[in-house]
Amino acid sequence: MKPVPRSPGLMAYGLALAALEPLAPHLLRARARRGKEDAERLDERLGRPRAARPAGEVVWLHGVSVGESVSLIPLVEALRAQRPDLNLLVTSGTRTAAELLARRLPAGVIHQYAPVDGPRAVAGFLDHWRPTTAILVESELWPNLILGAARRRVRLALVSARMTQKSADGWARAAGAARAILQSFDLILPQDAETETRLQGLGATTGPQLNLKQVGAPLPCDAAELERLRQLTLGRPVVLAASTHPGEEALVAEAVHRLRDAQAGVLLIIAPRHPERGEAVAEILRTAGFNTARRSAGEAPGPLVSAYVADTLGELGLFFRLADIVVMGGGYAPGVGGHNPLEPARLGAAILTGPSVFNAGSTYEAMFDEVAALCAPDGEALTRHIAGLLDNPDIARRMGAAAQAHAERYGAALETAMARLAPLLPAQAAP
Repeated sequence: MKPVPRSPGLMAYGLALAALEPLAPHLLRARARRGKEDAERLDERLGRPRAARPAGEVVWLHGVSVGESVSLIPLVEALRAQRPDLNLLVTSGTRTAAELLARRLPAGVIHQYAPVDGPRAVAGFLDHWRPTTAILVESELWPNLILGAARRRVRLALVSARMTQKSADGWARAAGAARAILQSFDLILPQDAETETRLQGLGATTGPQLNLKQVGAPLPCDAAELERLRQLTLGRPVVLAASTHPGEEALVAEAVHRLRDAQAGVLLIIAPRHPERGEAVAEILRTAGFNTARRSAGEAPGPLVSAYVADTLGELGLFFRLADIVVMGGGYAPGVGGHNPLEPARLGAAILTGPSVFNAGSTYEAMFDEVAALCAPDGEALTRHIAGLLDNPDIARRMGAAAQAHAERYGAALETAMARLAPLLPAQAAP
């Protein structure tokens, strides 16, 4: 185990957070009133876990929000299958991620909210759970949490690590602190070449590249509900806009509205990235001239419904299977950078997206080259692409097959991750 590096900047950070930590309960309660925290589970955020620690070794995995948390699931499932002797604890930082993990985590895996990065909250969390190994995903570099774990001789891994140039520039202004944090990790697997270069520039030692969002099984769905929806939409073209952000719903709605005369009965389904926006999205669609229904209200996409808001959690697998065309959100919203196209690709979807997809840039670039997805730079292009794919279902099917073949090539990455993580895991007891 490496010694824990020290840095004047980190010492100052620790003192500042210690001074501010008494305010944390008030801030968390204020966030809970705005729906940003789970009011019933604020103790977990303050380092007072609700669940009992099981006997035996604990391996802790953390992803802050929905995308990171979902990307952990294949790793959780692989650990569960290969090391059933271990207790797995998964933490997240947002309500939406917690609700999704409650649906998707295997039985027996414990979920808790991650503590805020105050010294007392971190100490309470670590003293309670006493993990042997911690696996953090993407960009979670909370100094007190990481250094507190390292001081307790927790083996630390940062997998599918992602760092933007903006973040790298920020950390470069605190180079000693960045180096101390990054050198506390026993293993760092960067998501892409750009992140690898940035992390190495800050003093990290990195292993092979791994993007957890590129691995995993197809999203699950309720087969009976899928059949019910297929019967309700029989004979109708279905266009799904998935994981959309403010501004994107109106753009997609206008694009679909332009072709309604040529495509009789077309049904637009919008699954907003944040389901709590369901009513706002429905109002946008009504204003655009669509007869709208909402799934969270128990409404169905009957024959008179022209737009359906899928404002529920954990059902994208259902709607990816139902759709003829999938428009992936995040590519038209400023600063978002697109969302993972491999989830619809694993289900053979014909995928369209906008021009700003830097968060999954290398994946989209490869898929564009293989015509496994298409970029529609604006609303007019989106209308043309949707019309073209609906008019030519054979082309849509070939695109979907190319997307599925592309997604299937990433399976070996999970095996690489497991092999690299194996030395950090607790020793397996002899039979």
